[in-house]
Amino acid sequence: MSAQGPQGIDRIFKAFGFSMKGFRAAYVNEAAFRQETWLASILIPLGLWLGPTPLDKAILVAVILLVLMVELLNSGIETIVDWVSTDHHELAGRAKDIGSAAVFLSLINVLIVWGLVLLPRYLN
Repeated sequence: MSAQGPQGIDRIFKAFGFSMKGFRAAYVNEAAFRQETWLASILIPLGLWLGPTPLDKAILVAVILLVLMVELLNSGIETIVDWVSTDHHELAGRAKDIGSAAVFLSLINVLIVWGLVLLPRYLN
């Protein structure tokens, strides 16, 4: 290992390990992430089954994964805000609310995309 840290394949394995640690931390500590993970475990196979074309299947799965990504970022924001201070501060509350709004929009996105992809197929 060089002074710069791991390189090449070692770096990839380290990054993978950090990612798994992050998934575990979010799953253990964040109820919303647990709920969305369980929902994703149902919706991803359902999207692969119901999507009429390969592109539709990819889009249905992608919007579900986007919810998980946004929730992970929101959880990261909430964690760092709580680490900095447990005292109520307007800006800390605003940061948390904005992160929550991003998650909400990602969930609305799921409803819109799933509706646009699947409703025409099943209403005909």
